[in-house]
Amino acid sequence: MQLLSLLLLAVIFPGGDNEDAFQGPTSYHVIQISQFANSTWAQNQGSGWLDDLQIHGWDSESGTAIFLKPWSKGNFSEEEVIELEELFRVYLIGFIREVQDRASEFHLEYPFLIQGIAGCELHPGKPTVSFLRGALGGLDFLSIKNDSCAPAPEGGSRAQQFCTLISQYQGICDTVAKLLLETCPQYLFGVLDAGKAELQRQVKPEAWLSSGPTPGPGRLLLVCHVSGFHPKPVWAMWMRGEQEQPGTQRGDVLPQADGTWYLRVTLDVAAREAAGLSCRVRHSSLGDQDIVLYWGRPTSIVLITLAIVVPSLILLICLALWHFRRWPYQNIS
Repeated sequence: MQLLSLLLLAVIFPGGDNEDAFQGPTSYHVIQISQFANSTWAQNQGSGWLDDLQIHGWDSESGTAIFLKPWSKGNFSEEEVIELEELFRVYLIGFIREVQDRASEFHLEYPFLIQGIAGCELHPGKPTVSFLRGALGGLDFLSIKNDSCAPAPEGGSRAQQFCTLISQYQGICDTVAKLLLETCPQYLFGVLDAGKAELQRQVKPEAWLSSGPTPGPGRLLLVCHVSGFHPKPVWAMWMRGEQEQPGTQRGDVLPQADGTWYLRVTLDVAAREAAGLSCRVRHSSLGDQDIVLYWGRPTSIVLITLAIVVPSLILLICLALWHFRRWPYQNIS
């Protein structure tokens, strides 16, 4: 299995030994959120993610997966997809029933929330690594390491009790191990290959500066906008020369309708100190050519516009004056 992983890695990411060539998402994971309101009402929510890109949802009514991308099935056949859906459907129904039956045994007080994350991730030049972690009420509860259940310290005696219980169900443990160690890596490589065109496309960002709401007397809020870039990872920072400004505030990287991303980076400064500051943007699509915008200087787009528009206006005015001066003479003749 390790040799197969390395061979697939070399095919999907040529030059896989070079970390710089290792582009795009590097992990797939599913998230389960189970809410228990009382002993008779509970609800499961599920989703699937490539890094922080959601590509699956879960329809709890029909018990089927929702494929959010055309390539979300990877290289799995329809039969394999149906088989996995049935497996997850049975698991989720059984999970709720089992938790409700054992709630008093584990001293669980309604309402409570159980969260789980499981998946696998790639590392350049190494085999895939699988993981499974569970949380109860937002606190770590347990994890699966080396095919064994490891209670988290925050889980206390309940986590230890659960690990002792689950170890008695060898069939369940074997199924989980197969999903984590075989199915997940197979799917991850397949979906990375199927979605390669979208996942690895490079779109250069556009950047511009503006001022935000005045933070206070004598102060400015400098805003650097970075828009239209893909993939998502981007670095942007307010600078003075080559020195990063520690007061830089970075917003969330937000999705846009065309599949690209937007970022807003701000800096609160005294108005007298704004001169000489710049916003520097780095992105994989730019290579080593960073975008650098200086506060108080017109951007290159503005300069180009002025260089075209102003001479054109002057020429039009000159032509108009020449025409009006000649018009009386033309009428006399």
